[in-house]
Amino acid sequence: MSAAPGPAVEVVEYTDPLCPWSWGAEPVLRALRAALAGRVRWRRVQAILFDHDDDPPPDPAAETAWYARYVADIAAHTGAPRPLRLSRVAAGSWPAALVAKAAELQGDRVAELVLRRLRETVFVLGEPADTPEAALAAARGTPGLDPHRLAADAASDRVLARVRADHAEARRPVPEVCRTREGSPHPGTAKETADGRRRYALPTLLLRTPDGRRTVPGWRTYEEYAAALAELSPGLLPPLGRLAPAVALERYRSMTEPERLLLTEGEWPPPHAVRVDTGNGPLWLHPAEAAVHPAVHT
Repeated sequence: MSAAPGPAVEVVEYTDPLCPWSWGAEPVLRALRAALAGRVRWRRVQAILFDHDDDPPPDPAAETAWYARYVADIAAHTGAPRPLRLSRVAAGSWPAALVAKAAELQGDRVAELVLRRLRETVFVLGEPADTPEAALAAARGTPGLDPHRLAADAASDRVLARVRADHAEARRPVPEVCRTREGSPHPGTAKETADGRRRYALPTLLLRTPDGRRTVPGWRTYEEYAAALAELSPGLLPPLGRLAPAVALERYRSMTEPERLLLTEGEWPPPHAVRVDTGNGPLWLHPAEAAVHPAVHT
């Protein structure tokens, strides 16, 4: 007996754990992933925002001050948390990308939670996970995680090859994202890299079937993603469902204000939620997450 065919639609998410626009897109992408669970094949590509060939800043303090203002401007658009104080600009994305990719080998649930923790090192703690030690430390206490396996996999040739393949794929953008776009504070036009190539802007979703594709680059609304999916595969996306607050916090473990507004319905916060204040509104943690989260224990 032949195996049942897999989903006909592939969603490719170009991202980076340390990207502020990808962080700001989390509410909508969480909603989209939940709605499409089991209906599509979702694949993340670690695009490497801070690369090896980036020049070090001549004045790190001035660079950090500029970048903190940049992150604050993005947070004003997206409503996402930003750190009360940013310690530095990330020295590189490779350590976080390797840990995020290694976490995928332990299943989708673990991968989601580890990637979330990596994002929060920058945008909640202000301490980017830009070393192997910091990236592994960010994942500690993640439910279901085997930390010893994570460390071994993150240092393996197998995972390095996968991230190198992601890096290369992200630098082969489809032609339609290389043209100037409007309609968003972050329209998603492909970025020029230091070596003169192009890279997908982050985040970008590439939606593909055997018969066609759609791209949704930059920071977009749920409705824009839904429209692209409807064009490509009518009827694929079900109506957006909202969860009871306690159920959502149990599922996601960590939620921002934009996330709870989009993903939940009912009185907020749940009585057991743990509030963490940031430079742009609170982050809400499930008590089990708060028991191990570095925002509560540093």
